[in-house]
Amino acid sequence: MIDNIVRVWDKYWILFVQGLGVTLLLSLITVICGCLLGFLITLMRMSKLKIFQFRPLNAIAAVYVEIIRGTPILLQLYFFYFMLPSLLPVLNPSKIVCCTFALCLNSAAYVSEVIRAGIQAVDKGQTEAARSLGLDGKQAMIHVVLPQALKNILPALCNEFIMMIKETSLASTFFVGELMSVYRTISGALYLTIEPLIIVGIIYFIVTFGLSKGVLFMEKRMSVSAA
Repeated sequence: MIDNIVRVWDKYWILFVQGLGVTLLLSLITVICGCLLGFLITLMRMSKLKIFQFRPLNAIAAVYVEIIRGTPILLQLYFFYFMLPSLLPVLNPSKIVCCTFALCLNSAAYVSEVIRAGIQAVDKGQTEAARSLGLDGKQAMIHVVLPQALKNILPALCNEFIMMIKETSLASTFFVGELMSVYRTISGALYLTIEPLIIVGIIYFIVTFGLSKGVLFMEKRMSVSAA
């Protein structure tokens, strides 16, 4: 088996590297878009800004989060894979665009809860102290609450990126070019299943393990600086 693993890697290492690149790019786009949309959803559910005080808007944001968190991500991938082309026939979005769209919406729901928890973890006395110094609600949020909340949510957002690296493997159902799609291509070409699967597993482990250790190091540095 080891000989076969070496042979597969030697022949298809470029495809594995390309698949890793697609996986990382897809995860990065998903988390960035998820953070932006997640922050907007958090504002809808928590903010005292007038634009977000329209109750149906708050309810829509809450229902969206519950639906996304309450349904499997694979179901969401299928849903948007078939729905987007029918809704946007002129644009005719590609399958990778449909999958990215679904992953972004999924990530946003979880990120919004992370941001909301981080903001709520900040002592309310901080806001009251800022208001007593003459800051309005918006200024207190920007200059006092969010900087402290960022320390709480940054490790969780990094972990969301790590989780998304693994969850992009579900997009292989539609052959979008990430690691598991590469595995299915090579497995079909060589009629081998275990050997390329082991290589993909090793790549996933190396990437996620390295990033996890980086997040742990960052958490320790942040706890020291906070102390």
